[in-house]
Amino acid sequence: MLHDMMPGTEEQLNKEVTNGYIGFDPTADSLHVGHLVQIMTLIHFQKAGHRPFALVGGATGMVGDPSGKSAERNLLSEEVLFHNVNCIEAQLKKFLDFKDEAKGAKMVNNYDWFKNISFLDFIRDVGKHLTVNYMMAKDSVKMRLEGETGMSFTEFTYQLVQGFDFFHLWKNENCLIQMGGSDQWGNIVTGTELIRRKSQGTAFALTTNLIKKSDGTKFGKTESGAVWLDPKRTSPYKFYQFWLNSSDADASTWIRIFTLLNKETIESLEAEHALAPHTRILQKALAKDITSRVHSDEAYEQALEASAILFGQGTADTLSQLDEATFLDIFEGVPNFQLTQTELSSGIPIIDLLAEKTTVFPSKSEARKMLQGGGVGINKIKIEDANLIVKIEHLINEKYLLVQKGKKNYFLINFS
Repeated sequence: MLHDMMPGTEEQLNKEVTNGYIGFDPTADSLHVGHLVQIMTLIHFQKAGHRPFALVGGATGMVGDPSGKSAERNLLSEEVLFHNVNCIEAQLKKFLDFKDEAKGAKMVNNYDWFKNISFLDFIRDVGKHLTVNYMMAKDSVKMRLEGETGMSFTEFTYQLVQGFDFFHLWKNENCLIQMGGSDQWGNIVTGTELIRRKSQGTAFALTTNLIKKSDGTKFGKTESGAVWLDPKRTSPYKFYQFWLNSSDADASTWIRIFTLLNKETIESLEAEHALAPHTRILQKALAKDITSRVHSDEAYEQALEASAILFGQGTADTLSQLDEATFLDIFEGVPNFQLTQTELSSGIPIIDLLAEKTTVFPSKSEARKMLQGGGVGINKIKIEDANLIVKIEHLINEKYLLVQKGKKNYFLINFS
């Protein structure tokens, strides 16, 4: 996981219990899988006996970090920012042990110390310690200045604001180390430099590799967007599928980064996987570990059952227990038809539904023939009665009817 660290960092961590922190900017009301590397860093930090601080950037979120960005971010309102902060704090508490007030993990929000600092105080007490030349030399700044959009003064000051975070935590919480992704190196080192120049203090920096897929595409992105930790944004089923669908090369890397499985277990799984790659043993172990920890064991089991539905192993009971979001995620992309509940109020003969109201079958005779042959299922129940009247009580979530033609052809009828 390690990318770089300042000289003396390893010696400091081996010498004594050390306080260290990672910052998370509240640009959304949920973290996504890209943040998991930093969450895992804090987990390992705590497991090694050190004290992790999770900084949620209520103040820095108002400014916008230019690192790795080609254009300026839209600034959020205070109301939205504080909502996001609360959501992210709740997510981080699932991963770290905050129970011991003196030694456990601690959550901090940089808005708490920035809200009372005036602009004049900041440029006098912080700005004077770092030259413009020093700030301009940072890659995140140079890249933007050389681009077409340029860089606002607001974003230019971001590294000063983040640097002061480090100074504040160094001074008030004895945080000697800041960690982050490799794109944060410039911002983190600004903090160590501010500590040195302002108080002749010593602080340390450690960064982790930015994760990319083996094919070079961005980690954590799918066709439908980012993979979020909040189940309302990305259902546990879709979350599970993201890891399950990883390539063998990615699964081998990711199981080392995102799980807490030990070396022997991982190597044993790899050996087993190599003997029968089609069984996806490695991907299944990765997906199980991370889905259970991010969501819950129950969410993992439901994701497993939901996955089985597509391969004909799910039951009608499984289907009826799914929440609407997961149900729609499973059947995303299958042909669907829109009807109204009014049309269903007095019931619709199944043959009319399949060959007249929709085009599941091209003709009534073909629909009747396949029904009588047991080749049609409604909501995972085989239907052989060609005279069945479909009514509202047949619907899933009082809205959907899942039609299965043969073994693998699914159709979704939405009664809105």
